[in-house]
Amino acid sequence: MSSIDTSLPDEIASVADTDEDERLSKDVIFELLKNRRRREVLAYLLDADETVTLGELAEQIAAWENDTEVNALSSDQRKRVYVALYQTHLPKMDDAGIVEYDQDRGLITLSDNADLLMMYLDTDTHRQDRWDRWYAGVSVIGALLLSAAFLEMPVLAAAPLLGLASAVIAAFLLLSVMHVVTNHRRERNVDGKLSRIE
Repeated sequence: MSSIDTSLPDEIASVADTDEDERLSKDVIFELLKNRRRREVLAYLLDADETVTLGELAEQIAAWENDTEVNALSSDQRKRVYVALYQTHLPKMDDAGIVEYDQDRGLITLSDNADLLMMYLDTDTHRQDRWDRWYAGVSVIGALLLSAAFLEMPVLAAAPLLGLASAVIAAFLLLSVMHVVTNHRRERNVDGKLSRIE
């Protein structure tokens, strides 16, 4: 007999009973994310970007937990993680529609609802907003061009100062428009995800 609790919290059990597979409550999301192993499952599956076996998933998580390499794990370390994933974590995640878990074949893949949890995780695959670098670059290049023209450097002496200033302003305008469009797309994407959270 196993002493591991395989019952589902009411929030997750209610998700399994509804037809709205695309929606999750915040309670379910935070219930799933509060456990480090479930967060590690998500991180591994996101990085793998394909179907993985329970064995390879358990080995990698055991290696992370024991701060070692997969080939240096003991059988007890592997087994402890394997059993917990098999009996508890993966069934909960499957019931919530976060992963597709074929328990008989031991295959796991991310499901459509996984993106609702990903936005709460700090993962390397989520690109940071680096618009500050673009603005700094345009500022430095613009300042160098205008300074060179003002000091009548040989290459820019023939270019009118007003024309160069207009080009720098146009570059800032174009960069600002690109920034607004990108942010608008990102906001629509986040709003779409948030609309699926109850």
